[in-house]
Amino acid sequence: MIARLVAGRTVAALATALIPTGLTLAVIRVTGSALDLGVVLAAEMLPMLLLLPVGGVMADRFAPRRVILVADLVRCAAQVALGALLLLGHPGVPVMAGLAALTGAAVAFGVPAVSPLVAGVVPAERRLRVNAHIGVASGLAQITGPALAGGLTLWLGPGWSFLLTGVLFAGSAVTLGGLVTAPRPVTRRDRFLGELREGWREARRHRWFLVSVAGHGVWHLGAGVLLTLGPVIAVRSLGGEAVWVVVAQAGTAATLLGVFVAPRLPIRRPLAVAAVGAAVYACPLVAFALPAPTPIVIAAYVVAMAGVGMLTPLWETVVQQRVEPRALGRVDSFDVLISYAARPLGLAAAAPLAAWAGAAAPLLVSAALVAAVNLAVLALPEVRRRTAEETTPVQV
Repeated sequence: MIARLVAGRTVAALATALIPTGLTLAVIRVTGSALDLGVVLAAEMLPMLLLLPVGGVMADRFAPRRVILVADLVRCAAQVALGALLLLGHPGVPVMAGLAALTGAAVAFGVPAVSPLVAGVVPAERRLRVNAHIGVASGLAQITGPALAGGLTLWLGPGWSFLLTGVLFAGSAVTLGGLVTAPRPVTRRDRFLGELREGWREARRHRWFLVSVAGHGVWHLGAGVLLTLGPVIAVRSLGGEAVWVVVAQAGTAATLLGVFVAPRLPIRRPLAVAAVGAAVYACPLVAFALPAPTPIVIAAYVVAMAGVGMLTPLWETVVQQRVEPRALGRVDSFDVLISYAARPLGLAAAAPLAAWAGAAAPLLVSAALVAAVNLAVLALPEVRRRTAEETTPVQV
C-alpha cells in the first residue's frame, strides 16, 4: 500500500512538472505574445493562491484520498481538453486561461490533502522515509518534466504534451483506489469560516510552526530574487550562460542528495536541522552579490540546496507528527500558501529593486533576512528539544 502511495505521488509529480513548460510553449506557439503568456500563467496562479485555504478545509472535512482523487480527475480533464483543442486548432487565450485556472483550482484542493493522506496511510515510524521517497520523486520530476514537455512539443506539437499530462493524472487517480487510510477522528462540522478559524487556532498553538513558516516564506522570497538576478550575474560576471546551467543542475543534484540522506542520518532535532537548512540559502545570495569566483558560487549553491533538500522531508514528518490529524490539511494549506505567494513576490520585486539600487543590494538584504528569520527559529525551546521518536534513521 505504501508503494502504491509513493507511485501515485510520483506520477502526479511528473504530470505537474510537465504543465509549466507545456503551457509556456503552447501560448508562444499560438499567439507569440508575452502579455498573453503572463495572462495564462496568472490565471493558473491566482485561483491556486485564493483557494488554498478552502482546499485545506476540504482536506480535513472529507477523506483526503477522495479530495486528491477529484483534484487529479479535474486536472486530467483540463489537460486532455487543452491538448485536444491544440490538436484540433488554435484555442483562444480566454479558453487557455480558463483551463489553466481550472488546473490551478484543482491544485489548491489537492496539495493540502497530501500530508493528511500520508499520515493516514503510513505508520508514524515510516513517515520520514516515505516523505523522503516522495521528495526524491518530485525532484526527479522537476528535472524530467520540462525536458519531456519540451521534447514532445518540438517533436509532435504542444497538444501531445497535454494529452500525456492528462493520462498521467488519470494514472495517479487510479493508484488512489487501493489505498486504505486509518480511521479519521469524528468531529463536529462547523461552517466554513468556523473550520478555517479552527485550523488557524491549531496553527497558532504551535509557535515552532508559525516561526518556521515565516522562515520558509522568507526563503522562498530570497529564492525568487536569486532566480531573477542570478542568471544575469552569471552571464555578465561569471562567464556566461553555461555557468548558470551548471549552477542550476548542481543545485538540483544537491537537493536530491539532501532528500535522500535525511532519513538515513541520526537526526534528533529535526526542526533545528530544518531551520539551519533554510538559513544556509543565504550563502549563494551573498556569493552572487559579491560576485565570488565561479567555483565558490557553485559550492555555495550546492550547500544551500542540499540544506533545502534535507529540510523538506524533515519538516513534513514533524508537521504530520505534531499537528492534530483533524486539522492537518488546514494547517498545511497555510504553509503552502505562504511559500507559493512569497516566491512570485521575489521574482516580481527583484528586477525593479536591482534597477534602482544595483543587483547586490536586493541579494544582500535577502541573505540577511533568510539567515536572521530562519536562525531565529532556534531560539524556541521546542525546536531545540531533542526528540527520539520523530526522525529515527531507517535501514534501507
